[in-house]
Amino acid sequence: MDDDTETRTRPRYLVHIGLFAATCVTTFLSGAGLGSDFDPAQGAYFAATIMTILSCHEMGHFLVARRHGIQASLPYFIPLPPVVSLGTLGAVIQMDEPIADRDQLVDVGAAGPLAGLVVAVPLLIYGLHLSPLAAVASEPGTMIEGNSLAYLGLKYLVHGMILPGAGGVDVQLHPIAFAAWVGLLITMINLLPIGQLDGGHIACGALGERHEAFSRILHWLLLAVGVCVMAVLCFRYQHQGVAISTALPSAFKAGMPWMVWALVLLIMRRVSDGRYHPPVGARALTPGRRRLVFLMVLILISIFTPIPLREAMP
Repeated sequence: MDDDTETRTRPRYLVHIGLFAATCVTTFLSGAGLGSDFDPAQGAYFAATIMTILSCHEMGHFLVARRHGIQASLPYFIPLPPVVSLGTLGAVIQMDEPIADRDQLVDVGAAGPLAGLVVAVPLLIYGLHLSPLAAVASEPGTMIEGNSLAYLGLKYLVHGMILPGAGGVDVQLHPIAFAAWVGLLITMINLLPIGQLDGGHIACGALGERHEAFSRILHWLLLAVGVCVMAVLCFRYQHQGVAISTALPSAFKAGMPWMVWALVLLIMRRVSDGRYHPPVGARALTPGRRRLVFLMVLILISIFTPIPLREAMP
């Protein structure tokens, strides 16, 4: 092993521990400030839940990569100021070389989302049991989390009704439930089959070089989804009698995450020499990996959340 490779693969424990600790602090502060008052208990619930989900997600990637003999680093957690975020941008692991084997690429790409969901779903069910029903959607200024098929189903499982219900009745999320919902949202974003996201790795393993053109089309569709979200919400707010001066900014904020994710993917492409994903081998996927790809597509459909967050209107 040459000196450069040894430097890259040597664990940097202080860096990993420091970033993990910093992200624990930022997610704690973010969770504690979710309500009108600073609540340390709420912050602890939120941070413990989201950090557990993120840790399992990244360790899924790490362990499967190592199982395939791929040199991968421990997770680098990414803390963010709680004022402008939920305290984190997630985490990443570093690999010395791109994965060229398509079976291995699918395995590593799928391992993180699956490992994260194994803990996120039970935590969400438990958190929903702690979440009372209230007319939250009728309180102006309240941020309402978006629904996916899986989230709708889990709320029905716990509370026995489709939510939101009549009169704006919905779950008033306990911090554990909200953090687990965020875990589902992060998994959904990661499973988008574009570029070097987890879903991009899976799609590249399935499609090979066709993935470049596929990513380009989906990249543009992200912008289209953001515009559609803005248009639909603006129309809905107008139908509810909300002034256009209030409806437009709220609709814009709801659609903005899609624009941000599209920008992040553009930056990732620019720093990767104009490619969405490094080249992969020509050998086709084995039948087992094709079934795994199909499973991941079903999971993405079940947790897809068109409107991640929106503002309640009277």
